[in-house]
Parts: sequence; structure tokens; C-alpha cells
Amino acid sequence: MSCGCCCADTKAQELEQIIAKYKDQRGALIPVLHEAQEVYGYLPLSVQKKIAEGLNVSLAEVYGVVTFYTQFSLNPKGKYKINVCLGTACYVKGSGDIFNKLSEVLKIKNGECTSDGLFSLDACRCVGACGLAPVIMINEDVYGRLTVDDVPGIIQSYFDKEAESK
Repeated sequence: MSCGCCCADTKAQELEQIIAKYKDQRGALIPVLHEAQEVYGYLPLSVQKKIAEGLNVSLAEVYGVVTFYTQFSLNPKGKYKINVCLGTACYVKGSGDIFNKLSEVLKIKNGECTSDGLFSLDACRCVGACGLAPVIMINEDVYGRLTVDDVPGIIQSYFDKEAESK
């Protein structure tokens, strides 16, 4: 999704500035990771290596933090981030089937992004809307009391939104 080398250079410069800002602070790793993810949209291995070198910590420590906390991502995210609640209330009402339908419609698996960069799909444990189970969130939009049959129309509405904006 990068527009070429000029964007890559700008992002690299931003990362250097972030690391420099926190370099001598205790507990700097998590704030640096948050800000780096804001710049890149996710935390590829190359970025993790630069952070490890810049903060003088091991790559294993950086990778361990990135993979432990769910707010960090190793994969690019789409413009429309789909989170499917697989918590107990949603799961017993069919969210597993909804997740599978989304995966089928979008042709991606958990944690992946569509090749056009529009959608990413992630399972989550709870979105705090148990009374609306089963629930998905697409960015900040909440869809509740869903059935598998609702999935294609919801996805199509985002494709339509994209077509309108062009």
C-alpha cells in the first residue's frame, strides 16, 4: 500500500525520530511500538529490527512484546478492519459461521488483508455488545444480531462506498 520509495523514506525518518524521542527513557518499547504502528499500519520485521537496534534491546524482546499484546499487528490492516467477536455470547449464537462466511467472501484468513488493501479480518474475544450477539465491527461500525446471510450485503455496502468515492 506504500506509494513508493519517497513514502518509505519518510516513514523511515519518522521511525528514527520516534526512537530518538524515547531512546533514553525506561519502558520506552511499548510507546515506540505504538507510534511505529501508527506510521506503518503494522509492525513488519524490518521495523522491529530498527526498533531493537535503536533502543538497544534484543529483537526477541521486541517480537515477544509485539506478539503478546493484541493491539500490535505483524500484518498490514485494511482500510476496513473487520473484527468478529468470538466471545461466548456471540459464538453460541453463530459468530463462528459468520467469521467463516467473511473469510469465504473476502478470500482471506484470520489476520490477513485483501490484496486490494480494503479489508482485513480478525477474530476477537469480546466487543462489549453481548446483548447484540452475534456481533462484528468494521472500523467503528457495529453490526449486531447477524446471520450468515447478512454478510455479503454488508461487505457489498463497503464496496459501494468505495465506488462512490472515486
